[in-house]
Amino acid sequence: MKDIYLAGGCFWGVQKYFDLIDGVIGTEVGYANGNSKNPTYQSVCKGSGHAEVVHIIYNPDIIKLDRLLEYYYDIIDPTSFHKQGEDEGIQYRTGIYYTNKKDVELIVNSLENLQKKYKKKIVVEVEKLNNYTRAEKYHQKFLKNHPFSYCHIPNHKFKDVVSKDMTHYVTQKKGTEPAFKNKYYNHFKEGIYIDIDTNKPLFSSKDKYQTDCGWPTFSKPIEENNIEKHPDLSHFMLRTEVVSTTSKNHLGHVFNDGPKELGGKRYCINSAAIKFIPKDQMEKQGFKEYLKYL
Repeated sequence: MKDIYLAGGCFWGVQKYFDLIDGVIGTEVGYANGNSKNPTYQSVCKGSGHAEVVHIIYNPDIIKLDRLLEYYYDIIDPTSFHKQGEDEGIQYRTGIYYTNKKDVELIVNSLENLQKKYKKKIVVEVEKLNNYTRAEKYHQKFLKNHPFSYCHIPNHKFKDVVSKDMTHYVTQKKGTEPAFKNKYYNHFKEGIYIDIDTNKPLFSSKDKYQTDCGWPTFSKPIEENNIEKHPDLSHFMLRTEVVSTTSKNHLGHVFNDGPKELGGKRYCINSAAIKFIPKDQMEKQGFKEYLKYL
């Protein structure tokens, strides 16, 4: 296991957010990089110089540090040092505190790439962890125990991280999202379905049909060379995996039990791996040439 300490406003919300991410094994809130050892919440509020941080323990075989940082950047304003949402003060600053020197280069490169997205200067503090103290017991998992309490992170961010996590699980870990509880299984508007990462068109609504399997089902791809098929021997079964040619993302599986009048194929695809472009938006978004497939 590896760890990292992240500061981004009130640690209640930051802890709840990272607890939702696959590969995060455990979290703890505390105070770090201030002027003294063993601070209390009261001393931190009075200006001890510590930041409210979340200690994140993660499994690098499941999630890498660079991806954890991408999640982190999504809930902070990296151009503001002392203010995050309604939280203002030195304790609410943004900061990345490391325990392993080998992480420094990755962290710095990550922030340099982030800077390209902003005109204002990135001001996230990067330092070796110093003077860390675990926060008081009542702060630990605070929003889990008090779900209607204040949080500076908007609710939609928590929904977004669950969605992103499912996409990562499906596309990179070859997982399967829950049947009937996914975005497109019962979706039949006109348009095309594209690769969620590369935007390559994969399937057309014209070839989508209703089944009781609980996932989006197609009779064929838009173009055969947009997908790849590989043998899948997992779960003590012989199946055919469907992979996006451009991103190499896992999409789902294809079976030979589809309607004969449609060619006999059943492409069972995860909603988390695709994105829908409605017909009236296709030309505007650069997919005019694919209108002929509808």
